[in-house]
Amino acid sequence: MLKIDKLYKNFGNKEVLKGLDLEIQDGSIFGLVGINGAGKSTLLRIIAGVYEPEQGCVLFNDCDTYDEPKIRKEIAFVSDEQFYPIGSTIKSVKQIYESMYDFSEAKYQKFLKMFELDEKDSILNLSKGNKRRVALLFALSTEPKLLLLDEAYDGLEPLIRYKFKQALADLIEDEHLTVIISSHNLKELEDICDSFGILEDGRMLEYGDLSDSKENINKYQIVFEKEIEKDAFNDFEILHLENEGRVYQLVAKGNQEEVLKQIEAMHPILVDVLQVNFEELFIYELEGRSKSNDQ
Repeated sequence: MLKIDKLYKNFGNKEVLKGLDLEIQDGSIFGLVGINGAGKSTLLRIIAGVYEPEQGCVLFNDCDTYDEPKIRKEIAFVSDEQFYPIGSTIKSVKQIYESMYDFSEAKYQKFLKMFELDEKDSILNLSKGNKRRVALLFALSTEPKLLLLDEAYDGLEPLIRYKFKQALADLIEDEHLTVIISSHNLKELEDICDSFGILEDGRMLEYGDLSDSKENINKYQIVFEKEIEKDAFNDFEILHLENEGRVYQLVAKGNQEEVLKQIEAMHPILVDVLQVNFEELFIYELEGRSKSNDQ
């Protein structure tokens, strides 16, 4: 299990992470989302042991990822930018990984073929998408127990993205791999993630099981005989509320049956219930937080 406790990180006078807490179970695919500058890349680098936190700790399988080098061999981090020595080929970089990790030749050959790469290729001359493939090739070949992906699908064409998702699913089922994916493409995350976290202002605004959270937030389209005051919805846990004449769109947290009972007590003419997707969940959670801060 990955456990993050009261994590703080500063860059000069800028406080990026502010007492962040998080737990991720083994075998999960965790989608990390947040607006630009929320601290997603910083968090991934701290988990990987690249950055030292000012306060707090990151424990993976009860080992501190910054202080204990042995645990870092079980963590693979694919950053949003890749850097390789000038003149490197895939084969020459492989030798570096072989000297540093418990490198799997079988996995290397498998994913070299899956990503359609030639180990004689000069990495400098590869496209952005193919450089991403190289980074994923080496990350998977080290047989990590924790895989950190910053903008994982950036530059990957649809077929390779599909193959990569299938490979992740197999590794999670067969080897209980834990994956954290940061991406701006929330549709991609929704298709593969079972849990999520929304990072906002250096803290986890919300995290947990994706399906449960989506079930606990619903969109209600309500029609009344005449226009009513928005204050009539004050007893709801509102994330979003708007109306056009007699038609209201309410996004609220809570058990669907209980919320519907509250709505029925207002004597509407019509009520439709719509589930929110991951992108809407993200938007409404941030919107709700913004409103709370303004009050």
